[in-house]
Amino acid sequence: MTRIQKTVLILVALIAIVLGLTFSKVLNGPRQADSAQLLEAGIVLLPQGRPLPALSLTDQDGQPVALQSLTGKWSLVFFGYTFCPDICPTTLAQLRQLAGQLPPATRERLQVVMVSVDPQRDTPAQLKQYLAFFDPDYRGLTGELADIQRLANTLGIPFIPGDPSRENYTVDHSGNLALLGPDGTQRGFVRAPLNVAKLAERLPLLVETQP
Repeated sequence: MTRIQKTVLILVALIAIVLGLTFSKVLNGPRQADSAQLLEAGIVLLPQGRPLPALSLTDQDGQPVALQSLTGKWSLVFFGYTFCPDICPTTLAQLRQLAGQLPPATRERLQVVMVSVDPQRDTPAQLKQYLAFFDPDYRGLTGELADIQRLANTLGIPFIPGDPSRENYTVDHSGNLALLGPDGTQRGFVRAPLNVAKLAERLPLLVETQP
């Protein structure tokens, strides 16, 4: 065997080793969130994080909450109200069902936040009682209607306020969820109607692999 042939064989062997190590790393490393897979579950990611407006709302315990403090966890933000006849109870029940299907590591990094689109009737006490029926860990936010509308418009989930002069008025709003990252910026949306089975499968790929 000539020196050139030996050199070629050594190079081929080295390339095979490098490819083998790379392939093994891909197989054994953490799974990364794939945009197509997430989209199939109704998760739409933004090209870059969108900052929240500098607002302060009131939580279900009557405490002020700066929107910039919604950090440290992934947040599913839902705009609804306690007198809602259909979308809200359905969505909150589905989120409770979803939590039961997620692995513990994902649940620990995820929180549900409901922002009231009916602040006239949704006092902190009303929010707390309502959310506790679904999950006492759900967070509720209420405040001035103008501030809530500004937040909803910023997150791309606008709503049409109800007419308080009418008895048992309703509020036109979406079932979509805003997805906030641990850095407090909006990372995307979760489209309604929620597909609990696919979300339970795909959401961990995002929550556990993305900072």
